[in-house]
Amino acid sequence: MNIMDFNVKKLAADAGTFLSRAVQFTEEKLGQAEKTELDAHLENLLSKAECTKTWTEKILKQTEVLLQPNPNARIEEFVYEKLDRKAPSRINNPELLGQYMIDAGTEFGPGTAYGNALIKCGETQKRIGTADRELIQTSALNFLTPLRNFIEGDYKTIAKERKLLQNKRLDLDAAKTRLKKAKAAETRASQLNSARLEGDNIMIWAEEVTKSEQELRITQSEFDRQAEITRLLLEGISSTHAHHLRCLNDFVEAQMTYYAQCYQYMLDLQKQLGSFPSNYHCNNNQTSVAPIPSASSNVAGSPALTSTSGLVMTSPPNLIDLKECSGSRKARVLYDYDAANSSELSLLADEVITVFSVVGMDSDWLMGERGTQKGRVPITYLELLN
Repeated sequence: MNIMDFNVKKLAADAGTFLSRAVQFTEEKLGQAEKTELDAHLENLLSKAECTKTWTEKILKQTEVLLQPNPNARIEEFVYEKLDRKAPSRINNPELLGQYMIDAGTEFGPGTAYGNALIKCGETQKRIGTADRELIQTSALNFLTPLRNFIEGDYKTIAKERKLLQNKRLDLDAAKTRLKKAKAAETRASQLNSARLEGDNIMIWAEEVTKSEQELRITQSEFDRQAEITRLLLEGISSTHAHHLRCLNDFVEAQMTYYAQCYQYMLDLQKQLGSFPSNYHCNNNQTSVAPIPSASSNVAGSPALTSTSGLVMTSPPNLIDLKECSGSRKARVLYDYDAANSSELSLLADEVITVFSVVGMDSDWLMGERGTQKGRVPITYLELLN
């Protein structure tokens, strides 16, 4: 029974406090009660915290969109994060494109120019996909996580203490209002001192004034204490900005690394494709057609051929010279090549072999030699060395 009585009394007291705050808040909104204003420094800190929270949320959300454009994937990652479970690894778009290119190149034939080019592009796309995955992981750890920790941790604490400060202010202003009313009633009672009843009224209101003054001192002390706690938390926003600045530098560093990797990958690919065979071998490795050359390949002195479409096509002059003269030369292999039969020689990219022409051989082929191995090699896969 005693515990129940205590709970009932506490419930009644809490209800009374809540009602008092509601009345004070309503009267302030209606302009019927005075409101204790916070000092300018505290107001500035509160405004700075709110501004930080607003922009941090926007930056966090948009960075997530940048790193993961797929909204369904973001929702899935959010669910797994809330369940405290690791999201399943999934292939990203560059990796998927790269795999398609590699599969297509394998189907068309690695020995063909188009198939080889597709395989090279696919490998580059898969490397970009790996770099993209590393960017997401690094950015999530060094940038997104600190921002999210501020929103879900530090700012929630600030908001909680700010709400307590608001309640303490309402309690303080309600106490001021009660004291003001008690003093006004005491003054009116003291003016009517002719009757004994009025004398009793004076004593009652004097006690009420004393009680209200004591209550005011308590609420003022609690308000000042809560204001100091809130101020100390809010002053930590400057440290938060400094921490987020370091995180931003880490994010920029991660982006710089990612774009530098992508640039290097594409630069290497461009060099490979730019020096790609000027003659295009069909999948059966029997016939060949010449592709459209780059502007830099049509140099003076290089023989030119005109296709049925009227476009000018050229062959590398050094290979033409080799076909027209006797003797052997060293050549660097540009691309991997798998021999179609025993008369051909398989090649590995970047290896150096000896090549020479044979009378009566097809114009698109040379004889290649590597140690004791010898066989035909396509000239479009070679770069003659000086």
